[in-house]
Amino acid sequence: MAQLNASDLRKGLLVDLQGKICSITYWNIWKSDRRSRIQMRFKEILTGRTSEVTAQPDERYTILESEVIDLEHSYKDGPEEVFYTKTGEEWRCPAAGVEDAMKWKAGNYRGLLVDGVLVTVNLPQSVIAEVVETAPSVKGSPNGLKDAVLDNGITVKVSMAINNGDRVRIDTETLEYKERVQ
Repeated sequence: MAQLNASDLRKGLLVDLQGKICSITYWNIWKSDRRSRIQMRFKEILTGRTSEVTAQPDERYTILESEVIDLEHSYKDGPEEVFYTKTGEEWRCPAAGVEDAMKWKAGNYRGLLVDGVLVTVNLPQSVIAEVVETAPSVKGSPNGLKDAVLDNGITVKVSMAINNGDRVRIDTETLEYKERVQ
């Protein structure tokens, strides 16, 4: 594991911050007459909590080696979720770290390996879900939006032309309706 000074860190790097795996979401240097300071914002990978730090330029941080791999979900084994790669390699991850991603039935997930250990999985940019409950479609107003409950229990806004049983593409970050899927 490499160590870098705070002045050498940049947005997007993974660091070990007091035993927690964190991503740098903001990095800024500001200088005064006598000294420089580094302002950083961190986001914990497993919990999503954010924290802010003002550091000296020569403070040292441990950089974590990371890799992103494509995975398919297989099953839940006690406190762990089990995933496989296309080549059949098995990866296990704590269920608590992936419970939000498991709400969606995605075919493929993006796994984050940190120092050779699967830490968390992320959803693809969009997923396809089935509408299980919504108001009947209204003729003559195709541009409006209405609430719809998906097969995973999440409520989103969809087009007025969508009915129960329709499959829709949803953006996983914004929960925004994209289109009807056949």
